[in-house]
Amino acid sequence: MGELVGYARCSTVAQDLTAQREILATLGVPEDRIYLDKGLTGTNRARPGLDQALAAVRSGDTLVVPKLDRLARSVPDARDIGDTLVTRGVRLSLGGSIYDPSDPMSKMFFNMLAVFAEFEADLLKMRTREGMAIARSRGRLKGRAPKLTAGQQAELVRMHATGDYTIAELMEVFSVGRATVYRVLNRAADTTPGHAGNPSAGR
Repeated sequence: MGELVGYARCSTVAQDLTAQREILATLGVPEDRIYLDKGLTGTNRARPGLDQALAAVRSGDTLVVPKLDRLARSVPDARDIGDTLVTRGVRLSLGGSIYDPSDPMSKMFFNMLAVFAEFEADLLKMRTREGMAIARSRGRLKGRAPKLTAGQQAELVRMHATGDYTIAELMEVFSVGRATVYRVLNRAADTTPGHAGNPSAGR
C-alpha cells in the first residue's frame, strides 16, 4: 500500500491551518508528509506547497486534502490536478473519501464536486456583492469616504479572508482607495493573536 501525503491551504496569512492539519493527522497523514500553502487563494494555481505535495506522491500513494475547495476553486483547475494524479497513478482522498481519478465513476463524482465547489464560491461572491450594492443604495456605504465604519471594515476583512476577492475588487465594492483597503487589513492583522505578517504583501 502506498503512502499518504497531505495538503492544506488557507487564503490569507491571518488564517490558521491548525484545524486542517488536525484533520489530516486524524486521516493518518504523518506530520512530516503534510505540505502547506498560506496566504494563497485557490484561484492562484502558483501554489508552492501544492507543487511540493504533487512532487512527493508516487504511484500507489494517496494525496489527502481536508476538502476539495482547499485543493481547487475552479472546475478547470480541479480537472488539471485530477489529470496529473491519473498520470502519476495517485489516488485522492477528500476528507477521508477516496477517489481514483482513473476510475470513470470516481472521475464523474470528482468533477461533480468541482462544479459544486466553484458554484458555491461564485454564489457567495454574488450574494456579497448584491448585499453591498443594496447597502450602498440605502446610503450605508458612502462613495470614497475617508474612513469606513467598523461594520464595513469587518465586512472587508471577512471578504478578503475568503480568498475570493482581489484588492481591486474590494476597492470597487467599498468605493475606497487601495491605501484604505491595506490600512484596514493591516489593522485587523495587527489585532490577530500571534500574527506577525503584513496582508499588503499578499493579493
